[in-house]
Amino acid sequence: MPPEMTAAPAQGVIHNIGYRDYTGPRLGRGYARRALYSQSLRGAYGLGRSAKSKVLPMTLFGVMCVPAAIIVAVAVATKMTKLPVEYTRYAILLQAVIGLFLAAQAPQSVSRDLRFRTVPLYFSRPVERVDYVVAKFAALASALFLLTATPLVILYAGALLAKMGFAAQTKAFAQGLVSVALLSLFFAGIGLVVAALTPRRGFGVAAVIAVLTISYGAVSTVQGIALARDNTDIIAWLGLFSPVTLIDGVQTAFLSATSAFPGGHGPGAGAGALYLLVVLGAVAGSYGLLMARYRRAGL
Repeated sequence: MPPEMTAAPAQGVIHNIGYRDYTGPRLGRGYARRALYSQSLRGAYGLGRSAKSKVLPMTLFGVMCVPAAIIVAVAVATKMTKLPVEYTRYAILLQAVIGLFLAAQAPQSVSRDLRFRTVPLYFSRPVERVDYVVAKFAALASALFLLTATPLVILYAGALLAKMGFAAQTKAFAQGLVSVALLSLFFAGIGLVVAALTPRRGFGVAAVIAVLTISYGAVSTVQGIALARDNTDIIAWLGLFSPVTLIDGVQTAFLSATSAFPGGHGPGAGAGALYLLVVLGAVAGSYGLLMARYRRAGL
């Protein structure tokens, strides 16, 4: 073999590609949890996303606020002494808007992570399962509270502008805030549990809508039949089987609200305690189910 074709012996070469140890501050799990919460809350209203993503949530937010603004304008112009809609009743009247917002944003919050398998990437950081679940739960509950509480603030400001009784309005406003805070926690848990069952956003949207509308429609229909047959004692107990009627029952029993049940036959304090236990149990159960769903990082 010619000498020029003889292979030169291989020699090792070390390349310095610039890796170095990180010497900056390590912000830890708390910072990561807050960042995930902030990103999820902003995402619920399309902030930081495309203009198309902002259309639906912002439209629904406007739809929630416009009736309150109209009521305020009429109350101030006509010098009403009482608002035509109770603070606790407002969310019940606009439950369809709240349901659409929940159906759109609960899958957006969790289904995309499941579909594109980004959850393992979250857990590869100093983020644990409880951090992810708490951040997502808190973010969606906060988004719902912002959606439902803002119209109440508008109503309260209008009532004060119309020079209605400050003490009475403040008490009613506080009761309304308690009601929508409980509704936000309850609905956020339901929406996230349903949405986390499927990585397909469309299926999650349909499932959330079905859970809210079918349950409410069925309960309202049976309650109407019971009222028509003069079987009013069962009406309050039937309200235990729908998320919307559960919130209505709690605020009727404990927040001086006028019941939206047929004939106004809402629960008393005794049945109301059961309503409250069911709602709180559902919130805790939703958290437990979400923790179980994200038990495996790979999903």
